Amino acid sequence: MPSFDTLASADGLWTGLTGLDGQPCAIAVQDGRIAWTGAPDAVPAACAALPRHAGQGALVTPGLVDCHTHLVYGGQRANEFAMRLAGASYEEVAKAGGGIVSSVRATRAASEDELFARASARLQSLLAEGVCAIEIKSGYGLALEHERKQLRVARRLAAAHGVTVRTTFLGAHALPPEYAGRSQEYTDLVCREMLPALHAEGLVDAVDVFCERIAFSLAETEQVFQAAQALGLPVKLHAEQLSDMGGAALAARYGALSCDHIEHLSQEGIAAMAAAGTVAVLLPGAYYTLRDTHLPPIAALRAAGVPMAVSTDHNPGTSPALSLLLMANMACTLFRLTVPEAIDGITTHAARALGLQETHGAIAAGRPANFVLWDLQDAAELAYWFGQRPVRAVVRQGRIAEGAV
Repeated sequence: MPSFDTLASADGLWTGLTGLDGQPCAIAVQDGRIAWTGAPDAVPAACAALPRHAGQGALVTPGLVDCHTHLVYGGQRANEFAMRLAGASYEEVAKAGGGIVSSVRATRAASEDELFARASARLQSLLAEGVCAIEIKSGYGLALEHERKQLRVARRLAAAHGVTVRTTFLGAHALPPEYAGRSQEYTDLVCREMLPALHAEGLVDAVDVFCERIAFSLAETEQVFQAAQALGLPVKLHAEQLSDMGGAALAARYGALSCDHIEHLSQEGIAAMAAAGTVAVLLPGAYYTLRDTHLPPIAALRAAGVPMAVSTDHNPGTSPALSLLLMANMACTLFRLTVPEAIDGITTHAARALGLQETHGAIAAGRPANFVLWDLQDAAELAYWFGQRPVRAVVRQGRIAEGAV
């Protein structure tokens, strides 16, 4: 893998581009940032002399943002996929010793370097498809040393690949085997020892909880949120995936960046999210893999003006997906998002779900240069095709990270 620092600079005037509105456009990049963008016949004199990059009519979008992943883990869980096909439910797999705990065993057994190598290969697949920012959660260590190991790998991935990575501490993901039947004791450990230590080491950008019958209660979730709030960290939530626990309304009270999954989200939860500005993160890969039939309340979210993001939820158990474009397609075909909603879901709203709305998810002057050129003629093709990679070039953090023009 070449060093990101050795990649060619994207500085120059990018011409011959087609915007999402179907109109011709151009982008000027200077010192790794977007200096100007607009119509080709309105290029400022200060940008006209820049070196030219010929887009040849390529469709241009902001760099994609994958706002919910569990990218760093050991092992894989294909056997559980087979169990579910044979009729076992998600909860039955978990009770049989599978599920998250099986990934915990494999993650604990792997070295930091082994985890980095495996996650790096996965990340490269996402980056080659235009991802320029990504969230990576912990939650497969469930002990301080192993949660630290996951988060350290996430930081290393950011540096090695020149990609914006937001780390999320998900220590409250499941009960580790050594704390079976002692949920409150483990929650205390998460709040009083693990989170403060990892935050002090600069490894945590946000805090998440899996609030569900098979995971953590509302009271335990709020305890984690209070610990995060005391440290000045934003919160997120795995909410209402398997049942309506009221987690979304609780998360909204704490100003959560996002509530994710939300298939069983109530009207009360929707109203709370709308009032708080919390993003709804749709995860069609998990819905598909689990063969779920309970659709998230898309029409109600739309009517309430709740922004909807779309993500891979890459994880070894319920969404082994490494294509954000495929998730956009699924969001349209399974959840009935419109094409503009799906595109906003993997750019603008996904950036907001990570607190990156000022730097990612849009092409605008002053922002870091993160954009993608596609061999496509129509914006609808981004959600229409699946099984191919129509990327012509990826500009990430001001460098040409994929392709060349």
